[in-house]
Amino acid sequence: MTVSKWLEANKWYVAAYIVTIGLVYHKIIAAMVSDWARDDNYSHGFLVPLVSAYFLWANRKNILQAEIKPAGWGLWIVLLGVAQLVVGSLATEYFTMRTSMIVITGGAIIYVMGWEPYKRMQLPLLYLLLMVPIPVIIYDSMTMPLKLFVAKVSVKGLVAFGYPVLREGNIIMLPNITLEVADACSGLRSLMSLVALSVAFAFLTQRGVWKKWVLIVSALPVAVITNIMRVFVTGILAKHYGKVAAEGFFHEFAGFMVFFVAMVIMALIGWALKLGEKRHES
Repeated sequence: MTVSKWLEANKWYVAAYIVTIGLVYHKIIAAMVSDWARDDNYSHGFLVPLVSAYFLWANRKNILQAEIKPAGWGLWIVLLGVAQLVVGSLATEYFTMRTSMIVITGGAIIYVMGWEPYKRMQLPLLYLLLMVPIPVIIYDSMTMPLKLFVAKVSVKGLVAFGYPVLREGNIIMLPNITLEVADACSGLRSLMSLVALSVAFAFLTQRGVWKKWVLIVSALPVAVITNIMRVFVTGILAKHYGKVAAEGFFHEFAGFMVFFVAMVIMALIGWALKLGEKRHES
């Protein structure tokens, strides 16, 4: 039996599963959506389910043709997801609770359909992990080293261009103004959004596995380098124009431009990988 025939015969069970998940997770999902709306670090979360749905739709013919071979291991994965939900609820640990929904769904697919249908649905399912905000303790542990690195490199650049500047941690001191490399300038915010976009871009444009990984991993240096550029340029403008260059509209516009430049660089990397592919084929 194929997935297509199985879905036709069990559509009411699938509907019941979706309703059950909605009832169990509605508060958890609502809180996560609230995080997306409130925190710019996770605003890309609104796009992740849409991209996941596109992946599912684009590969629907391949998925529907897969043979159904239920696997008992799936039940253990479902139980693992349930344990995640229980432990996460008791500890009020949101990342564990939220990811349990994806674990349970993956386990259910394996249990009732088998490994082959799961493999064909693996990309859209695992892509949903990118919509889940990372634990605060991990975010904080990554942010400070990145802020210090961005501040250090930016100051070296300013010194190289002849600007009098001192640095204390993530604080940059110019003669007429003191700047702080805040969380938004660490590169982590850009990184999380860039990873979500680069994964989608990689699977849509690249054939080879290594090329997909090159594009995805490139998100880290691109995010950091573009934020170094942001702090460096802000330092120069602040030296000449004062705090107006580091606050308000310019600061917000600079954040937008940094992300835009990062996406352009990622597109160029993707283009270069595709160019190499075409030359190899010819």
